[in-house]
Amino acid sequence: MTFRLEEHWAWDSWLTDDGENYHLFYLQADRSLKDPQKRHHRASIGHSTSPNLEDWTHLPNALSASEGPAWDDLATWTGSTVQGPDGRWHLFYTGVSRAEDGLQQRIGSAVSNDLVSWTRSEQPPLEADARWYEKLGNGTWPDEAWRDPFVFFDEDTNQWHMLITARAATGDPAQRAVVGHAVSPDLENWDIQPPLSAPAGFGEMEVLQTHQVDGEFVLLFSCLPEYAPGMPASEHNTGTWIARGESILGPWDIEGGSPFFIPGIYATQLFRTRDGQWVLFGFGNSVDGEFTGEIIAPIPLTEVLDGQPIFPPVLNARHH
Repeated sequence: MTFRLEEHWAWDSWLTDDGENYHLFYLQADRSLKDPQKRHHRASIGHSTSPNLEDWTHLPNALSASEGPAWDDLATWTGSTVQGPDGRWHLFYTGVSRAEDGLQQRIGSAVSNDLVSWTRSEQPPLEADARWYEKLGNGTWPDEAWRDPFVFFDEDTNQWHMLITARAATGDPAQRAVVGHAVSPDLENWDIQPPLSAPAGFGEMEVLQTHQVDGEFVLLFSCLPEYAPGMPASEHNTGTWIARGESILGPWDIEGGSPFFIPGIYATQLFRTRDGQWVLFGFGNSVDGEFTGEIIAPIPLTEVLDGQPIFPPVLNARHH
């Protein structure tokens, strides 16, 4: 069943599981704005729960823009939610401020004992480090890309890792997208690291995720057709890309990556349900040319692949 709010658009979303209910967090904005392009500076983080990913109960917003002045007093954007070893939940999210007209992105967090009531962290937000990452005004990009934190624990390094939508400090300004990276021992104190990838032709790589699926390490990300290399928009109509990796932290063959998933669906997420099934979901960004403001029902990865391997040979040939 498609996830639709009567009074609000919903778009970028992410899931977590408390063992009893699935918790869907999503960006939302009032449909009364009429123009979907206005939604970005009105976004808050909504919250709904479901025992089965089909029947949803809507809860109070997880987060809205702070009372200003603050680094997140204009809007709160995409993130991820994880549980720490002490049982507390951490919601990492992107924030933009009125002072910078929403042009500089930062990453902060909030904590909760029940996934419902959230308290913002007192730690300062993470900002792009100019040693490795493009800052506002240092290129031709309209904003400072530092968003969409994807957080996970890696047993091999015994650290928490954060993948970040970011852009390199140097290179062709139209093709600087990289996998930004930060690490933490405790989900509270973070160190910015060099990017985990080099520019590979993309202008931006949004809502990054890394997973191991059926023995394959994969990097999943989204990119609008106008910022993706090698294919005219008429051919590249999905917005989602997948690349093979050598480990959960890469390196990934981004240049050899392939368009993936369903045409018109954006900000695709890959999630493993508690019964071990991998599912895909995202929002209707261009369905018959229209933004829908709805999130499609999770689709089993096996149905998307239709019996084929994750990387069918036909998808490995990038058009240049």
